[in-house]
Amino acid sequence: MALNARLDHRNPLVFDTHELGRRPGALQRLSRTVDAPQDLGLKDVIGVPEGAPVELDLRLESVMEGVLVTGTARARAEGECVRCLEPLGQQLEADFQEMFSYPDADDRGRPRAEPADDAEEDEDRLFIEDGLFDLEPVLRDAVVLALPMQPVCQEDCPGLCAECGARLADDPDHHHDAVDIRWAALQGLAGTMKDGEKDEMSGGAPQSARADEKQEK
Repeated sequence: MALNARLDHRNPLVFDTHELGRRPGALQRLSRTVDAPQDLGLKDVIGVPEGAPVELDLRLESVMEGVLVTGTARARAEGECVRCLEPLGQQLEADFQEMFSYPDADDRGRPRAEPADDAEEDEDRLFIEDGLFDLEPVLRDAVVLALPMQPVCQEDCPGLCAECGARLADDPDHHHDAVDIRWAALQGLAGTMKDGEKDEMSGGAPQSARADEKQEK
């Protein structure tokens, strides 16, 4: 990842490392509650609502090449059950660890006079800029990994009725009478026929017509 444009120290997910210093082995512990940024989670599935409180416990350790950040994020995620589509909520705890590199140090922590020319080398790296680092991309990755890809309201949720869409958990005895598909078309036809048409279809002719038949015989 390229160097950040300009980090804003007023952003609650931007942290200052000046107090930690660059002496390897120095430690700093931080706790902070921040408002969840937009789209924190799996879009249209489950996630932490924007503005909801996210509790952060961080451990910052100074190493040769930068600052190693280890932490835990806790929040409440909301979404809907993939089986019955009912709203659901669950407590989320996401652990993470990430190295934020000094832009003037190589992988071994040795100072380098010029920034690296190889863009691919820095593509996946996160950097400290003016003593600041942005935790948001790390938090997003950690939350996504901690959330279920297919959330359910309960492990044995039976879902919805395939025929009428009723929630089966509300009515365990819910069922529909099975109809033989070979007779379904005939039943529909019978419901639209008039009585006279039914008689003709069944061979039921009027009595006078049957009497005439007998006389001719």
